[in-house]
Amino acid sequence: MKKSRWIATTAGTLVLAAAVVLVARELSGPATGTGSAPSSSETPVPDRRAILAVKVDNVAAARPQTGLGEADLVYVEPVEGGLTRLLALYHGRPPSVIGPVRSARATDLGLLAQYGKPVLAYSGAAPELLPSLHSASLTNASPTEVPNAYFRDEKRPSPHNLYLRPQQIPDGENAPADAFPPSGTAPESGLPAATTTIQYPAAIFTFTWSQDLGGYLIGLDGSPMTSVDDGQIQAATVIEQRVTVRLGERGESGTVPDSPIAQTVGTGQATVWRDGRRFSGTWERPTAQAPTRFTTSSGQPLPVSQGPLWILLVPA
Repeated sequence: MKKSRWIATTAGTLVLAAAVVLVARELSGPATGTGSAPSSSETPVPDRRAILAVKVDNVAAARPQTGLGEADLVYVEPVEGGLTRLLALYHGRPPSVIGPVRSARATDLGLLAQYGKPVLAYSGAAPELLPSLHSASLTNASPTEVPNAYFRDEKRPSPHNLYLRPQQIPDGENAPADAFPPSGTAPESGLPAATTTIQYPAAIFTFTWSQDLGGYLIGLDGSPMTSVDDGQIQAATVIEQRVTVRLGERGESGTVPDSPIAQTVGTGQATVWRDGRRFSGTWERPTAQAPTRFTTSSGQPLPVSQGPLWILLVPA
């Protein structure tokens, strides 16, 4: 997928006891500097070989995020308390600042196995997950490994104020050529659909097609979802990927008690929105290293449109 940089015209948080306990147990990681009003265009960043994956905070206190509008692919993941967290993937040249950065989850490891050996930037993780993070096929880039790559915005409340400077973290191996879903012309089977709403227990996403902009304007919890320097965030393609979600169990290696884990290997239902039309279909990923592919209900390949892709992992 080639990067497409667009210039946009320009709920309350539900916290359950399990989420409070989990956050208290996470490792936040130090940051060696401070800053304010982080901008995604501070300094040029060179192209990178490996895919850069950044775990981005998504609660109300973390908005607007920085650099999110320039991601090639954004996964929306279910986390504790019915909330969501984002995994933003950048292929090629990332913005100069990304954040706020938050902690990793087991779902990230399952998703990233299909992208070769990506670089994962995250603020920390619960102790149960750290061995799996360090044994996975990825380059760890948390503040523990690269403290100089992070800074905190003094004008925002902690822990929603940790930001990444990608130019300060190591690169890696070339990403697989077929890792991202292929782009191309849409099948003829789509139905007109100008808007859609995808709901989690404590987050409501809306996507509204703009013919003038050629993309979907994204809203969250009744307000436009914006990114610093980019205005309202847009997606060229939106995919609702229905997945099995289970809770981690105490004593289970590599998982965090009470943390939702989305199963992204296998097959399931999918709905794709692109070009102002909706397509019903399925997703399939036979092994952890295999790329996810989408097809129509009749089995035709279902390519995405050129530009930013949002995939929302929704419990089946």
